[in-house]
Amino acid sequence: MSTKDSIWYKALRWMQRKLVHTVVVPHDPFEDLNLDPNRPLAYVMKNESISDIAALSDITEKLGLPSPYGSLEVNGVVAPRVVCVKGAKPLFGKRASNEQYLECFSQLLAVHREQSDLDIQLVPVSLYWGRTPGKEDDTMKAAVFERESPTWLRKFLMILFLGRHNFVQFSNAVSLRYMADQHGTDKRIAQKLARVARVHFRRQRKVMTGPQLPNRQAMFSTLLKSETLQKAIAEEAASKNISHEEAKAKAIEYLDEVAADYSDSLIRIAERFLTWLWNKLYKGISIKGAEQIRQLHHDGHEIVYVPCHRSHMDYLLLSYILYYQGMVPPHIAAGINLNFWPVGSMFRRGGAFFIRRSFNGNKLYTAVFREYLDTLFNKGYSVEYFTEGGRSRTGRLLAPKTGMLAMTVNSVLRGVKRPVTLVPVYLGYDHVMEVATYHKELSGKKKKKESVWQVFGAARKLGNFGRGYVSFGQPINVQSFLTNQVTDWREEIAKDPEQKPTWLTPAVNTLANQVMVNINGAAAASSVTLMGLTLLASEQNALERGALERQLDLYLSLLKQVPYTAYASVAEGDGKQLVQQGLELKKFSLTPDPLGDIVSIEETDAIAMTYYRNNIIHLLIVPSLIASTLTRLESVNRAQIQLVVQDLYPMLQAELFMGVADVPAYVEQILDLFVAQGIVAESELCLEVNDEHINELMLLAGTISETLKRYAIIFNLIASHPEIERPDLERVSHQLAQRLGALHGVTAPEFYDKKLYGALSVKLKELGYLTNTVNVEDVVRIRDHANNLLRASVRQTIVDSVAAEQDAK
Repeated sequence: MSTKDSIWYKALRWMQRKLVHTVVVPHDPFEDLNLDPNRPLAYVMKNESISDIAALSDITEKLGLPSPYGSLEVNGVVAPRVVCVKGAKPLFGKRASNEQYLECFSQLLAVHREQSDLDIQLVPVSLYWGRTPGKEDDTMKAAVFERESPTWLRKFLMILFLGRHNFVQFSNAVSLRYMADQHGTDKRIAQKLARVARVHFRRQRKVMTGPQLPNRQAMFSTLLKSETLQKAIAEEAASKNISHEEAKAKAIEYLDEVAADYSDSLIRIAERFLTWLWNKLYKGISIKGAEQIRQLHHDGHEIVYVPCHRSHMDYLLLSYILYYQGMVPPHIAAGINLNFWPVGSMFRRGGAFFIRRSFNGNKLYTAVFREYLDTLFNKGYSVEYFTEGGRSRTGRLLAPKTGMLAMTVNSVLRGVKRPVTLVPVYLGYDHVMEVATYHKELSGKKKKKESVWQVFGAARKLGNFGRGYVSFGQPINVQSFLTNQVTDWREEIAKDPEQKPTWLTPAVNTLANQVMVNINGAAAASSVTLMGLTLLASEQNALERGALERQLDLYLSLLKQVPYTAYASVAEGDGKQLVQQGLELKKFSLTPDPLGDIVSIEETDAIAMTYYRNNIIHLLIVPSLIASTLTRLESVNRAQIQLVVQDLYPMLQAELFMGVADVPAYVEQILDLFVAQGIVAESELCLEVNDEHINELMLLAGTISETLKRYAIIFNLIASHPEIERPDLERVSHQLAQRLGALHGVTAPEFYDKKLYGALSVKLKELGYLTNTVNVEDVVRIRDHANNLLRASVRQTIVDSVAAEQDAK
């Protein structure tokens, strides 16, 4: 009878199943790791362990993967399904030899020598009974529970006390065919494979548990001894005419105010609470791109997460997702306004470090904060901060605040050895609990003092919030970015480390803009955002259900067949399923009608729905501009459409942080899709809209309608008053927007946002439209583009208003 069939073993399995709760990372190995179910597969584990293999067996059964208890049979050669790098560790004495496992490697490689078309997938599997990282001054508890290679007694204690926190992590498969072809099949290569596996498991453990946690007071002592803080303390004492000890005490006070006090115990408690919370609030959380971030951690990068900021939930959601994706929750830069009792202490132990909104020329505080940030980077702790500074009130990304990015770049310039990589993160929700409050603030009501209890108070009252969305965008390696900006930046900094380079501020601004572009590049189009975008572009914010479903099918085709970026994600299903999902969330109304049910947005909800539309409007803004050109202009061809997009895209890019790599090619692909679907007919001379699809294109064109009104106002002003200054353009544009909105029923909050007109005026100055040497022909051409794409009544209102404004002067 085999070991796994013995009575005592079955008893141990029964007990382990009662004690153990396992989380699998990634949750779908076939999809995330591209495993091929048609190829032979073997597992590689670090240590020989009965309990580890038993836990793996339970998981493989659920996932439909081969059982680790089975044998791998190829060409008459039988090998174990599991290969362990190290033998079992006894309670006393030396560890068992790993020669038998090297022999397994050799057998598998030998089979490849005999069969040229064979390719076995070797999948590394890591198991973690608890994820405590340990401390720099480890205690007896760590010695008992946190050993990487425990004896059976320690393993029993770990299962008993940490079994509810068991993680099984699958890694990308290694192709044994590749290894055999590139390196041969002898025993020496088997030994090399074993060494590589050991390195992999060591790195993987660090990704899962993170670096050791410092003793907070010991860290303070180390920081205070640094040359930078010693100099800052001396300058503080001299400038404030106080003693050195008083200045040092001030530095300690600042450190205590800023520094996190990360607690693994609190993280475990928070994990249980957040699991309950997400299950109460959401039907699920959609995640995209986590595997590439795991790989960056594995490769030794210092990761800085830079998410958009929609809600107070953002802090919790990203940390929770990272924890369950097999990564350590980051240290989060939180505003000092959140450091209130009792939440401040909880946040601090959850990894938050607090930052003042303004340093106000406080050199000592600045030095303390920078030195602390450098320590986080050098010790390998991942960091998170929100580049927008605050939560978006309109659903669009805010202009970035560059303070934390500048400090990150300065840390790199000061010699952080590890590669520092920014990871943009798109966070989205089918329901944002603060939206109603945001629109009250935009309408002029005073902002309430920050309190996360507002969020939890809403959570008690509300139930189904739909889904949450976490998408990791294209990473930006800071060292590589700097090299692209300034080829010899390392040599320049080495010559004079104290001098601030002239190129630093422009480089940080460019980096900040790229972060925002990459966040939007990872946007998630959901049922709520797509339905909101569609209905807000319709008459009376209502559509017949069948028409809405067909419109959504068109948008899904555009987003999937002509993807905005490879990092963006699109809701699964078709238009019919999306409508049903939206109705289930009770964000839209359904009115029965004999001729076809009508789906609408209630008048009281229309402004709130603009928030969700604005999350993804950039994904469909260029298709909308093309649709507007096709439906408003007569006898238009591809070249004319390209010219319209070419002239208007720079403004779209500025206000929506767009990053289409090749705009002309993108336009051609969209037109090709319209032609292929029969929406547009193409002749040698022009493109003509098929009458059967005119309503679909008109509805798509409505998405850019408000944007075109803004551009028409701005370029009519510049055309009639070429010497207008930026402040005047911002002020008058805002005034005319308010007038136009009142006359034509524009309710979207961003239409009246002064900051938006300010951002556009900056871009116009960069493009040369607000200078004494402006080419009037260019301005007139763009004005005509915008005017011609508007309804006649709207166009006339703008022209008359601009003329009246000029006469008033």
